[in-house]
Amino acid sequence: MALATRLTKALNIRHPIISAPMAFAAGGKLAAAVCNAGALGLIGGGYGDGDWIDGEFQAAGNAPVGCGFISWSLGKQPQLLDRVLRHAPRAIFLSFGDPAPFIARIKGAGALVICQVQTRKDAQHAIESGADIIVAQGTEAGGHGDKRATLTLVPEVADLIKLTRPETLLCAGGGIADGRGLAAALMLGADGVLIGSRLWASTEANVSKGMHDAALAATGDDTIRSQVMDLARKLDWPSRYTARVLKNAYIDRWHGREAELMLVADEEAAKYRAAWAAGDPVRSNTFVGEVAGLIQSIDPVETIISRIVSEAEGLLGGAGRYVG
Repeated sequence: MALATRLTKALNIRHPIISAPMAFAAGGKLAAAVCNAGALGLIGGGYGDGDWIDGEFQAAGNAPVGCGFISWSLGKQPQLLDRVLRHAPRAIFLSFGDPAPFIARIKGAGALVICQVQTRKDAQHAIESGADIIVAQGTEAGGHGDKRATLTLVPEVADLIKLTRPETLLCAGGGIADGRGLAAALMLGADGVLIGSRLWASTEANVSKGMHDAALAATGDDTIRSQVMDLARKLDWPSRYTARVLKNAYIDRWHGREAELMLVADEEAAKYRAAWAAGDPVRSNTFVGEVAGLIQSIDPVETIISRIVSEAEGLLGGAGRYVG
């Protein structure tokens, strides 16, 4: 069982899948499980807790994992990149900011550069900056993103790559949870996919039972893009990016009342962080995408990836032997 694409050949992996470096949820256990299942697993570097990241690389053991960063946050502590590069990561994933200042150091250390983009303009800049892999992320994705949809952004970026730097690889991200999504992404011109929420809903992810249960009870209609959770955590996210989470009592209280939330930010930040640490899906937020309606169970990573690839192969038929 395998789908051979330019991505699998370039990365020497069996399946054209990369796991999203979801902050906190994507630890070493999840990243290693993804690698062991034949894909590329990434640790979520999040907002840059160096000790936590070191521990997660240790938890990954000898698996050839990579690490992802929120670029604007990494820019505030650029020394963290060198700390991570000492672990010899397979790849470094950059998103939500300018990747250019970091690319030379990453390539100099022998790691691949993966740049997640949300617009054609972002993609052009990442290509010109030397990214090895572009992830075109649609707004369907869980967590942070922008306004473009996966269905149109992916082929537009595929055309741009073909015209400007054909050796650049492309993955589709946002709204991909099963074989239908993988097959569709390949038909749109991608070399593979980035999967977040479906692997978030795995036994190896660092996710509380309460948040998993909330996602299992939800549909895609139950998600919303908002800035409330970033204001509540006092995180300095650029205004163009919102985050997709499940609707809950916290969102109902504050969405559309952001100015009022800012007035009590110190008090709310403390309460939110405590609820987040406890894995409370009511008093904090469950970061999951529109694919919530396609997730019916919490499964091991190996089961999830095998099922996705098998379904995609069946849909692609003869084309499934080589796509790219």
